[in-house]
Amino acid sequence: MYTRILVPVDHSDTSAAALAEAIRLANEQHAIVRLVHVIDLAQFAWSANEFLDVPQLQSSLRESGEKLLTERVQQVQEGGISVESELLEIWGGQIARTLVDDAVKWKAHLLVMGTHGYGGLTHMLLGSVAEGVMRHTHIPVLLVKATESK
Repeated sequence: MYTRILVPVDHSDTSAAALAEAIRLANEQHAIVRLVHVIDLAQFAWSANEFLDVPQLQSSLRESGEKLLTERVQQVQEGGISVESELLEIWGGQIARTLVDDAVKWKAHLLVMGTHGYGGLTHMLLGSVAEGVMRHTHIPVLLVKATESK
């Protein structure tokens, strides 16, 4: 039984689809949901920092992440589900490893996350956080792909 479900969230359609599935599962399993959003504070620090206000950009990342988490927490609460959230900050680390470490620390029973399902050259160039999570965890992972609307 999956009573502790961890869901990484971002602004993508695949993340929204994963959250919807996690809410459905949490209702069925009477589970608690943990929402996490990872920000990489190093992403602006090494390039053009003489032209950019790096601390301001990092602050904006935090504010955007907190706003996203607040919106997603409200969405989960509207489903009558217990929820907690955390903004995870990294400094040039691997997002997948950060998610796995948090899932282990929180003792998650299941990770539910979105995937774009890219293949070929796009996958090779962009990589996949979902694939990295799968490679580094023993916790079951449910990958959800957003449906395309036409």
